[in-house]
Amino acid sequence: MPEEDPKPICAFAVSADGLPKAIPLPKDLKEHSASAGYIWLHFDATDVALEKWLTRQLPVTVVSALIQAETRPRCDRIEGGLILNLRGVNLNPGADADDMVSVRLWVTEGLIISARVRKIWAVDAIRQQMVSGKAPATVSAFLAELAFGLTKRIEQVSLELVENTDALEEEALQASSTLVSVLAGLRHSVIKLRRFVRPQSQAISELSNGRAWPLDPHYAGLLQEAANQSLRTMEELDSTSDRLQAIQDQLDVMHASALGRNSYVLSVVAAIFLPLGFLTGLFGINVGGMPGVEAAYGFWVVTVGSILIGLILFLAFRYLKWL
Repeated sequence: MPEEDPKPICAFAVSADGLPKAIPLPKDLKEHSASAGYIWLHFDATDVALEKWLTRQLPVTVVSALIQAETRPRCDRIEGGLILNLRGVNLNPGADADDMVSVRLWVTEGLIISARVRKIWAVDAIRQQMVSGKAPATVSAFLAELAFGLTKRIEQVSLELVENTDALEEEALQASSTLVSVLAGLRHSVIKLRRFVRPQSQAISELSNGRAWPLDPHYAGLLQEAANQSLRTMEELDSTSDRLQAIQDQLDVMHASALGRNSYVLSVVAAIFLPLGFLTGLFGINVGGMPGVEAAYGFWVVTVGSILIGLILFLAFRYLKWL
């Protein structure tokens, strides 16, 4: 019984003049000629038939890089081709943008194989472009457009975080009680983005310098711009992280100050009532010889005396500027 082939999300053959054509999944990739342009095969990495098909077509190390569960951005020349792992922000409905999704690519002179677990909008934009009859004319153009599209969307999310941080700083000055949860959410988002944006910036820079993959001057410039945007985004995230930490420090100082002030007030109140508590305890011991037990106005004398003592202590604390 023949083994079942995976079902690609899309499969295109792009001619040398940049005209895409949808094709069925090739039985043998070695039959494809690089002089005829390039083939792009895009897969769902969770397809159960994908690993076996890739194993028949590619080296084991390449197969492992394409289907591994966890990835980080990388750009490595191995086995006569290029392994390129990149990350994009998660723009799928109901998802958190900072939950970055990966695209894994195997690139040779006439072949691009990509795999993803969740939809990546920058990759889907290229797919839709090919469906409409337009395509990056070369492999270099494809890589440049992909890197630029991923970086542009990451930058947009980063700018939203910067705007939210600006608003949070203004609220911090007004000591809003709702800041703690908002601050925690923003810091969590920044941490998750920084985890992948930094190595991705390095991977795009490595790709743009032309040593990992030969590039046309135009697309080398586009990749360099993507690398510059990625670096700028990383700097913005670093700055945003520092600003959020400063807001957290300010909130901690305000909380500590309020706690100290409240503790001080409670200590002063306790100091005022300490002698009053002693008097009430003394007159409540209920033993023989207690003065004023038989006096008709004994209770009121003690009450007025306690009030006067409390007032005198209050005025003394105000005079000493303890209150």
